[in-house]
Amino acid sequence: MTDLALAVDLGGTKVEAALVDDAGAVVPGTRHRRPTGPDVTPDRLQAALIQVVRGAARNADGPVRGIGIGSAGPIDHAAGTIAPVNMTSLHGMPLRDVVADAAARAGLGDVPVCLGHDGGCLALAESWVGVTREARVSLAFVVSTGIGGGFLIDGRLFAGTTGNAGHLGQMHSDGGLSLEQVASGPASVAWARAQGWAGDTGEELAQAAASGHTIARAAVERSAGAIGRALADIAALVDVEVFAVGGGFSHVAEDYVELIGAALRDAASLAYARAARVVRSGLGGDGPLIGAAALVLRSGS
Repeated sequence: MTDLALAVDLGGTKVEAALVDDAGAVVPGTRHRRPTGPDVTPDRLQAALIQVVRGAARNADGPVRGIGIGSAGPIDHAAGTIAPVNMTSLHGMPLRDVVADAAARAGLGDVPVCLGHDGGCLALAESWVGVTREARVSLAFVVSTGIGGGFLIDGRLFAGTTGNAGHLGQMHSDGGLSLEQVASGPASVAWARAQGWAGDTGEELAQAAASGHTIARAAVERSAGAIGRALADIAALVDVEVFAVGGGFSHVAEDYVELIGAALRDAASLAYARAARVVRSGLGGDGPLIGAAALVLRSGS
């Protein structure tokens, strides 16, 4: 019988849940999503979680082995609470307990619930069924509302002391700002607007850049350049073999990943750091859910 996990992914713009099987595939028809946003409250998130967990669980054709949660961080793994950088109203929310309650309401019974930060979950997914399967040391990360990632070393997630290793968005970047404040989707849109561009969203920025708008293209290159320089530092420090780039803003330009790789090579002063590869995530929007499920289905990894 196929093992199933119920996966929950909490990000800056949405929360979603789906069933994932033991081959690392999202079960068709089980994916349910609700919006979040920077002003989401604990009560609204709890209501959304009940909806998405119930919707996903409804389609289970066998027992659910457990629930994996990937959340925007930082997280407190021991306490099961979260403190997302971009959703301050959720600081201290006992997300693990809230999801367990939603699961009980959905009829799943008393199943184990595992909490990880979303970047670490993406790294697990890429090493399981994605583009970093053969790498000894890899970092998978997203560029979206925020920037976060996770390390895999010799096939195992390196979670760090508190479970939060991989928050590269909080590294210091240009002008003393964090990398997230410079290179994330919202930061890039804000920078372009300050330079005179009239759009409002990352999607509009992508369209403008593709049509040759100078400021929009400069915003794309600024984001990729800042990330590439940060990766050069990480590659020198940790000797990373491959970086996998995902997240909505990573699609802002067809050559965005190539721009990051070029910036890494320009900034790296050591040959082994320059040799680190930068590739696009192989999992698209399924990566965070697959990684959350891996907390349950690949608990030995």
